[in-house]
Amino acid sequence: MREFIITENDSGQRLDKFILKAFPQLSKGVMCKAIRKKNIKLNGKRCEVSTQLVSGDVLKIFINDELLGTEKKQHQADFMNADDILQSDIVYEDENILLINKKPGVIVHSDDKNSGNTLVDMVKKYLFKRNEYDPSQENSFSPSVCNRLDRNTAGIIIAAKNAKSLREINRKIQENEITKKYLCLCANKPPRDEETITAYHCKDSTSNTVKIRKTSAEGYKQIITRYKVIEKVGDAFLTEVQLITGRTHQIRAHMAFIGSPIVGDKKYGDKNANKKYNYKHQTLCAYKISFDLSPMDSYLKYLDNREFSVNDVWFIR
Repeated sequence: MREFIITENDSGQRLDKFILKAFPQLSKGVMCKAIRKKNIKLNGKRCEVSTQLVSGDVLKIFINDELLGTEKKQHQADFMNADDILQSDIVYEDENILLINKKPGVIVHSDDKNSGNTLVDMVKKYLFKRNEYDPSQENSFSPSVCNRLDRNTAGIIIAAKNAKSLREINRKIQENEITKKYLCLCANKPPRDEETITAYHCKDSTSNTVKIRKTSAEGYKQIITRYKVIEKVGDAFLTEVQLITGRTHQIRAHMAFIGSPIVGDKKYGDKNANKKYNYKHQTLCAYKISFDLSPMDSYLKYLDNREFSVNDVWFIR
């Protein structure tokens, strides 16, 4: 028998989600059968798959260990070897969230090719050293990031320190109440000084590239990008970009499609321009983030109408 006391970071999620996070090797079918047969009880009573957990609940699981599998517990050593987050990289911090200026070349999440020194690992290490996170005290939660940037794109990443903030920020992003703006250097001047452009986008997972076309076609989804030319910098053009839709490599591929590729972009850029400037990474930075939260919300309402920006964008120093 396994017993869990539901903490604040566990609350607010469905019972089945919690169990499968705690025991990733457990079959969903086995779990559902155990719930039906009352081998999983919440506060001594029968529960449902969709039951919402509340802080202080007592969850008891009566499933054989061989079916249950190994309980997921992250060890301190898993993330303590990651690089340190520098104080100069922190754009903003409070008890709920952390805004970090990610450097180009840093991976946000681990994947099949890269692991062990991701931004998520760095966040865990930072919070552990400040006594704000202890994996041994968590049943299902670990600090996480709420938005992604390509490995070679710099800029602001939102990290959530607790589960309630993670859910809230993710919801606000989906509801378009959090706006990100980017700066980039375009090798050529965009067609107009300011414009909202539309095209159609298709991702090729095999090559990890995307294709852009002007008209709709099977497998293509609409993309909308807004840009504004700020000033000429040498032979390049400093441009502010805002994503109306958010798809893989959208800014890089869409700006290249209109004849204004981003300097330093090895996938969609101009080879001659890249050779001339000799940047190691694409000159793209998510430099500004603003919160426009609906008035009915209370938990993160203190962020409403606030705006945060990177003071030192690496390619316009």
